Amino acid sequence: MGGSPARCDTLPRVNRPTPAIVTQGAVRRLPRVALLLLCAAYVLPGFLGREPWKNADIMAFGYMFELATGRTSWLEPLLLGQSPDFDALLPYWLGAWAIQLAPGWLSPDFVARIPFIALLVVTLFSTWYGTYYLARTPHAQPVPFAFGGEAAPTDYARAMADGALLALIACLGLMQLSHETTPALAQLGFTALAFYGLAALPYRILAPAVALAVALPGLALSGAPAMGVVFALGGAVVHWINASHDSEAEGRGARGALLVLLLALASGALAAAFGAWHWRLNPASGPGREWQSLVRLVLWFTWPAWPLVLWTVWRWRRQLTRRHVALPLWFAAVSLVTTVVAPNPDRALLLGLPALAALAAFALPTFQRSVSALIDWFTLLFFSGCAIVIWVIWISLQTGVPAKPAQNVARLAPGFEPSFGWIAFVVALLATAAWIWLVRWRTSRSREAIWKSLVLPAGGTSLAWLLVMTLWLPVLDYARSYKPVVQGITAGIDAPGCVEVIGLTRPQIVALRFHGQLDVRAAQIPSACPWLVAAQDLEVSLPMALNLKQWRLVTAVRRPTDQRENLLLYRKR
Repeated sequence: MGGSPARCDTLPRVNRPTPAIVTQGAVRRLPRVALLLLCAAYVLPGFLGREPWKNADIMAFGYMFELATGRTSWLEPLLLGQSPDFDALLPYWLGAWAIQLAPGWLSPDFVARIPFIALLVVTLFSTWYGTYYLARTPHAQPVPFAFGGEAAPTDYARAMADGALLALIACLGLMQLSHETTPALAQLGFTALAFYGLAALPYRILAPAVALAVALPGLALSGAPAMGVVFALGGAVVHWINASHDSEAEGRGARGALLVLLLALASGALAAAFGAWHWRLNPASGPGREWQSLVRLVLWFTWPAWPLVLWTVWRWRRQLTRRHVALPLWFAAVSLVTTVVAPNPDRALLLGLPALAALAAFALPTFQRSVSALIDWFTLLFFSGCAIVIWVIWISLQTGVPAKPAQNVARLAPGFEPSFGWIAFVVALLATAAWIWLVRWRTSRSREAIWKSLVLPAGGTSLAWLLVMTLWLPVLDYARSYKPVVQGITAGIDAPGCVEVIGLTRPQIVALRFHGQLDVRAAQIPSACPWLVAAQDLEVSLPMALNLKQWRLVTAVRRPTDQRENLLLYRKR
């Protein structure tokens, strides 16, 4: 570790109050401009310039669009009579309000993403500030040296917060789910905000109270009321136990714990009042039985945070009940247990990432140089290889050389026509140049900063995500959007208007309404519309549901990347 000069410390190993040995030189500040640019490079790609994707993304947008256009109730959103998968209200309200408030020349699907961009930003900032206040606690501070030179408390806390933010951005599981307009992202944002509120409560009153007053009701109305209450109960206990050990928090333990308990009670009551309190966990039939797949999910989803978390738990094992370890460990444990029994394990695990990032940061001041070098070289090889693959496939699509990648894309996405975009190309080129500079900076100089081991993982993840969402965006839109299918349907309709549907999924219904501007209704007898769209897999059983003598098949529209989602267009005779 860059803190190796701390051998000046004369305390015996067994009497060290903490395992962190950090010099003032090791807590140099990560340049704010560089950190903000990294966050922007991670946040904006994935929200800008794409179509709504299947399945959860476009389905959530569909409920927002229904609310914004007045087709359904605000207290019970429905899509052709079907309720959302999540017992959530607030995320759909946020998207609908954004659509209603935005000028008409902006695309509704982009406008609906704006609140979710803000939620991802809240996640990043809350993780930073939550870790900052945890690192300020006395038991988290590094060992004092006999002759001075140890890291100043504020500088140390800032460096640890930088490390936590880098660890969060580096987590592979955060990429896709944090860029979808779904209740899962709302839950993540409010969980991170609750984490900050509980972490900062010993040092501030107003800001943490406001954060908790927003976060806990936000979780209650976003489909995770029980997790919000459990987070708060554990956080209150941690705060109360540790308040007596912190001079800055002395006298606030009981009051802070009472405040958290009252807010947790209020959020639970709010969820019950809106009918959002439902038990959805099922250990018997959930993914808890599929241990191998669950372990694989945890390992790749939380990489590279989980090895650092294990190291933190080991090195800080004598401080497991202290706030800086106990609070994030509680959040992470609740998330992991929920992952085992939840119907959507990846979305449950998502909520634990801010806490896991904070725990990963506390591994940094205990690292040896050899461990830091191993992380650097693995990250360098992995993400450089990913960038090369992304560029090679893009060049193949544009030029046909080499031929094999373009042939593979043509096989997986038949009918796709490559296009060249100057903006995407320039942004990808600048991002690649920034990665080369970052690698050169990291490998050519000996840096002491404790956050240095996570610079390449965070930079590499951001680079891969940005390259995919620029160079590969056209083919991803073609493969994951329903727009090509809807264009095939509307091409067969001479006068767009009323269309009945049977056997279609909710994402397909939303796509017909949004992309096709069609008045979509459920099929009925007798038919009230001149057109009928049916799922092709119902072709055999369709005569039992409808009188096909009244309908004439116009065309069969094939979804380029999934034949199971082919659609049939009928016209009334």
